[in-house]
Amino acid sequence: MKSSLIAFSALVLLIFVASNSEAAISCSDVIKDLKPCVSYLVSGSGQPPAACCSGAKALASAVSTSEDKKAACNCIKSTSKSIKIDSQLAQALAGNCGINTPITISPDADCSKVG
Repeated sequence: MKSSLIAFSALVLLIFVASNSEAAISCSDVIKDLKPCVSYLVSGSGQPPAACCSGAKALASAVSTSEDKKAACNCIKSTSKSIKIDSQLAQALAGNCGINTPITISPDADCSKVG
């Protein structure tokens, strides 16, 4: 379950990529914020739980540099390989939580283009 949580957290972080500098966010930070979303992203339906959206919003606020965004993207990619996330739920998470982002959530994202 821990690997599932990490994978989900990483995937959600990809949604919230935002500005330009040195990475200050760690994969464990991403996982901590997105942990409440794991069950929803694996087998949920409808709206995500409030705790999931709170974590996703916290993560979105935490990724302010290009390096943070790339670090989050890479974390999401690597952790999403260990769990089976519903890609439609993952892609809709930002919108369902009221967060605007131009980033497409995908474990196949090219993190070198994030930032």
